[in-house]
Amino acid sequence: MLLQNLRLDIGRFLCIPLTVTVVLSSALPFPFITSSAAAPLSHYHHRRRFAFESPPKAMLQSQSPVPPVAKKVEHVMELFGDVRIDNYYWLRDDSRSDPEVLSYLRQENAYTDSIMSGANPILSSFAFTDFFNFVFLQKMQDRERTKKFEDGLFAEIRGRIKEDDVSAPLRKGPYYYYEKTLEGKEYVQRCRRLIPDNQKVPSVNDTMPTGPEAPPEHVILDENIKAQNHQYYSIGAFKVSPNNKFVAYAEDTKGDEIYTVYVIDAETQAPIGKPLVGVTSYLQWAGDEALVYITMDNILRPDKAWFHVLGTEQSKDTCLYEEKDDTFSLDLQASESKKYLFVASESKNTRFNFYMDVSKPEEGLKVLTPRVDGIDTTVSHRGDHFFIQRRSDQFFNSEVVACAVNNTSSTTVLIPHRESVKIQEIQLFSDHLVAYERENGLQKIIVYHLPPIGEPLRSLESCQAVSFVDPVYSVDSSESEFSSSILRFSYSSLKTPSSVYDYDMRAGVSVLKKINSVLGGFDATRYVTERQWASASDGTLIPISLVYRKDLVKLDGSDPLLLYGYGSYEICVDPSFKSSRLSLLDRGFIYAIAHIRGGGEMGRQWYENGKLLKKKNTFTDFIACAEYLIEKRFCSKERLCIDGRSAGGLLIGAVLNMRPDLFKAAIAGVPFVDVVTTMLDPTIPLTTSEWEEWGDPRKEEFYFYMKSYSPVDNVKAHNYPHILVTAGLNDPRVMYSEPAKFVAKLRDLKTDDNILLFKCELGAGHFSKSGRFEKLREDAFIYTFVLKALNMTSRL
Repeated sequence: MLLQNLRLDIGRFLCIPLTVTVVLSSALPFPFITSSAAAPLSHYHHRRRFAFESPPKAMLQSQSPVPPVAKKVEHVMELFGDVRIDNYYWLRDDSRSDPEVLSYLRQENAYTDSIMSGANPILSSFAFTDFFNFVFLQKMQDRERTKKFEDGLFAEIRGRIKEDDVSAPLRKGPYYYYEKTLEGKEYVQRCRRLIPDNQKVPSVNDTMPTGPEAPPEHVILDENIKAQNHQYYSIGAFKVSPNNKFVAYAEDTKGDEIYTVYVIDAETQAPIGKPLVGVTSYLQWAGDEALVYITMDNILRPDKAWFHVLGTEQSKDTCLYEEKDDTFSLDLQASESKKYLFVASESKNTRFNFYMDVSKPEEGLKVLTPRVDGIDTTVSHRGDHFFIQRRSDQFFNSEVVACAVNNTSSTTVLIPHRESVKIQEIQLFSDHLVAYERENGLQKIIVYHLPPIGEPLRSLESCQAVSFVDPVYSVDSSESEFSSSILRFSYSSLKTPSSVYDYDMRAGVSVLKKINSVLGGFDATRYVTERQWASASDGTLIPISLVYRKDLVKLDGSDPLLLYGYGSYEICVDPSFKSSRLSLLDRGFIYAIAHIRGGGEMGRQWYENGKLLKKKNTFTDFIACAEYLIEKRFCSKERLCIDGRSAGGLLIGAVLNMRPDLFKAAIAGVPFVDVVTTMLDPTIPLTTSEWEEWGDPRKEEFYFYMKSYSPVDNVKAHNYPHILVTAGLNDPRVMYSEPAKFVAKLRDLKTDDNILLFKCELGAGHFSKSGRFEKLREDAFIYTFVLKALNMTSRL
């Protein structure tokens, strides 16, 4: 989020030479200030002359943050007769322990802090007697206001959440399971209560009883206690055994997504055996006494599936399958019926599956869907059938078929492929099949009634759709009880807080079970959500979701606007609610999401047309959306800020190089910006598995195409907007050195005086800090940067 002429640069106040008189305060001993207090400022156009030279000069320099300048060490790379020179290659340190690299990252963090923090106390020791000193003081006070504004904004954002809260309880066997937050605590407690006798038959109207007469609450795991000695703490999996006696959970304490799995007694929290170390968060119960889990190779590719019996040594575990093709990775799922586990091996275009009967683990894995190039299958189970969601080049939006458990080679089509409707996923129940679909960019939930188990399966025609109220919205599947007729799903929109519903699939009735509280007088009726369509350069219409407060915006081009984009991996960025975003909307912002190609919002072809040798469609689509919003007077160039994370950070880096004139400010979060160098190196995590996404630059056609948009390779000597770049030192997905190199090269080449900040979290990974208030603090920091860029921080 970008700052507009922060005016924090003391070298550029006035062009008129001034003589300044400085009066030293007796409150500060003179020796405190020396002429060596700071190094000479770089690239400042004007220097000031002082009647009392040394102390004020040192004072001025100490008050004017100087951006770090990364040293240049030439690293020459040549391929296909093309030479690339990377002066900042040295910033890559796979051990994350090189003192020089860590020192540079800390300097960048210190510079960011100094720009966004309050003024130095030295100022209070000087009396300023002329206009120049007045301006100087004003700038320092401006920095102090920035920090105060950020603190106030954080308090405002935090003030909207209900700190002591309980999630919508989920029925599992004889218990309600739920998460609980406590006032002032960063993390959740994972709890359960017995279901009372009068609720043994599930109903959408069930309510978990509380109070002195209710079954007592039992805290299974308090993450606040577990996190006490860690800077970062995240639970990647929390799995309850089928008999509800044990819990297995996967814990990450660095942000590197390498987990340790603990098994505990659900009642006593007593450990069961030794923990499993160096594993992924892919974890499932195989009955009540065993686990199946997945480990990674040295490039963090999930490559082996293991069978572990409780109480035995990890070294004695049985390897069920090893995937040796380094373009494929393993996945692990359990059927809704809990009778089968499925180990899948997948690339970006192909996925095949094995199954394990959990009642016969000694039989190991068996092939369910064979490996066929270009065929992607996801599987589940009900009764005497496996259900398969199958995608191919011909059936690109997927079809649903079924096969008998005892004859997997013969399939029956249940839901046929449709060119305009994408099947996102399916969810099975004893009497129903639920399809999460997508048509014209909008999600749908379609419920099909299944014949009784044991009867033949035929094409499914009788169905009902769940209705939603907002014009644009987001729907997510949730865990539900397989044996019931109650579907649980979550729903939100850009103006509707996250809500959990139970849907009675027999009666066709939805019941709201939980809506996240938004404190501070939030009124959803003040806000408008809508969808617009921008025309891309090739005529393709790109959907844009928008939200704004109808009583604050003018829609005359003067409104500030934050445009978000992603556009990769077929991921759908559906319009959902975020309470901290209200701090922008309530200041007159418009928030927009560009659903650009490379994502999956408009179906599989939408993704295919934004990858490999069509990747630049992602960037030109985003530019077209920005130009459309300006043309339709939702904003102007001077009021347009942009935001993207990870592959969305690549998007931001690319469009900044392509059209730096179009934006006022940009936020590139953990951005994948060194595309060619990374994708040429198979020792970097994700490289081999993503050649099918970005292309393999070891092939000449892909090399030059990828180089033509790779942000690090296309930084030029021209003006850029205000830019904030973030990274995580322990990030296994985008190595911290990529954004670090991008920033270093920008500092060296850009010709403007706009702010460029780099913030690297030294104790976190791809998803930044882990505590809920820490995440809100990060939102406040980013929003402050955006508001500062637009000169909107004068008052809360």
